[in-house]
Amino acid sequence: MTKYQRILVGLDLSEESSQVLEKAAALAGAFNAELSLMHAIEPLTFAYGGDIPMDLSEVQDQLQNQAKEQLQKAALSLNIPTERQHVILGQPSTEIHRLAKELDVDLIIIGSHGRHGLALLLGSTSNGVLHGAKCDVLAVRVYVDEE
Repeated sequence: MTKYQRILVGLDLSEESSQVLEKAAALAGAFNAELSLMHAIEPLTFAYGGDIPMDLSEVQDQLQNQAKEQLQKAALSLNIPTERQHVILGQPSTEIHRLAKELDVDLIIIGSHGRHGLALLLGSTSNGVLHGAKCDVLAVRVYVDEE
């Protein structure tokens, strides 16, 4: 079995992210591996088609600051230093691939919501990461509390 040394965890910062972090922490502990966390934020120009005649940079900055705070909280529980916490502006699967190569990771861990039907046809971040990765990928099935 491969001994993983550097693991990159791609988080969407949803409530279910804790399930992904649990698995990542267990694997990192088992292999004594270095964990890095990342969250990618799609630029608002992509999300809104880019033809809105207003400046969205302030909103984008707020989103990035909130993401950094949330990622710091997640990292704190696992003692992950700031230099291994990455909030990146860009398309999530592309940025995960880029950062995985930059950090020379041997395992990427991401959450998977198990989409069906139309959502599956349209694709998902986990599917995009899986099909472009140059290393192993672990997709952790996350479960949403439906109360």
